[in-house]
Amino acid sequence: MPEYILAIEDDPQIADLLRRCLIYEGYSVTVTPDGEAGLAAARDRQPDLVLLDLMLPGIDGLTVCGRLRAASDVPILILTAKDAVPDRVAGLDAGADDYLVKPFNFDELLARVRALLRRRQPAASQEVLRFADLTLNPLTHEVSRGSRQIELTAREFELLMLFMQHPRQVLTRDLIYDRIWSYDFGGESNIIEVYIRYLRSKLEEAGEPRLIQTVRGVGYALRTSSE
Repeated sequence: MPEYILAIEDDPQIADLLRRCLIYEGYSVTVTPDGEAGLAAARDRQPDLVLLDLMLPGIDGLTVCGRLRAASDVPILILTAKDAVPDRVAGLDAGADDYLVKPFNFDELLARVRALLRRRQPAASQEVLRFADLTLNPLTHEVSRGSRQIELTAREFELLMLFMQHPRQVLTRDLIYDRIWSYDFGGESNIIEVYIRYLRSKLEEAGEPRLIQTVRGVGYALRTSSE
């Protein structure tokens, strides 16, 4: 399932921007206009990350931050126009993990979101991952399709694990670059296509149906041909 982000933001334009852009990047998103609604949404469904404005109507952002932190270890990224050092210190002391001042560059916001979400991945990534007849063990680095064992290089394994952590979700080229290579090769590079070809060759070696599907103009998705 896609990672779930809860945004608590009262500015309608910023809220709409966050919703549209984060959904485009493949995240599941809920946006609430005030602290009370945000806390209620967090109780209804545990988010993987919270984007929190400080200047909220009703319950202020610092109070919301403190209550969220008391209830869980969810990563909290504060978004606010208050850029004075005491404001930043207050937000971090309330339990926030990071702080971004408005107006912000959306690419920087995404980079910080990815960094915070990566901190939560190691514990979850120890579970054996399964999709269709494909199995991946993050601890032993064993991969199998049915009863057939598959040998992968370290990079191939990382790429396959990314797909299996996000089954049926379309992964964009930019997201794959960031998660697997951690830097941009540039728009002309075909490194992703090369590694997708390697993976497909090994996963389909015994004539098995294709699982890594091309989503033309967007990226790739781990799903069966009938989905």
